Amino acid sequence: MKKTLLLLFITLLMTACKMSYSFSGSNIDYKENPTINIRDFQNQAPLVYPPLTQTFNERMKDVFVRSTKLQLTNVNPSMEIEGEIVRYDLTPLSVKETNQGVNLASETRLTMAVKFRFRNNKKPEEDKEETISAYRDFPSSKMLTEVQDQLIEELNKDIVDQIFNATMGNW
Repeated sequence: MKKTLLLLFITLLMTACKMSYSFSGSNIDYKENPTINIRDFQNQAPLVYPPLTQTFNERMKDVFVRSTKLQLTNVNPSMEIEGEIVRYDLTPLSVKETNQGVNLASETRLTMAVKFRFRNNKKPEEDKEETISAYRDFPSSKMLTEVQDQLIEELNKDIVDQIFNATMGNW
């Protein structure tokens, strides 16, 4: 009898307690928020590199689709993300003097910034607007065209991950 009661108690305890883990870093109630619209971000930075917009937009959609169960839609979405690339520029760093007394930059910094607006149409108190930036340094001895595609891949990953965490993380 005691074993039966103990077994019944353990079974009841195990079914009453629910543990949930999320390895994607998201905290989404899919019943309340099943869909998302991720509008294409336009490049409004003074320096324009044409492939940047397409690679950024593809990365945004890919991360949200792979990391969540959200369905992309343009019709009455429960959540929306839109924005623009507002900065994409170069800054010389680490100035050094040559034998001829000329100052040259030994490194260059590529900086990218994205302004985004997030709307949760079910919970407007979660709406937010932020600008997120990231940068990568490269040797000034290299031309931007030599390193640009690799740097863009890294910057896109960094910024999209930050946007994902800011909108889906609910930290």
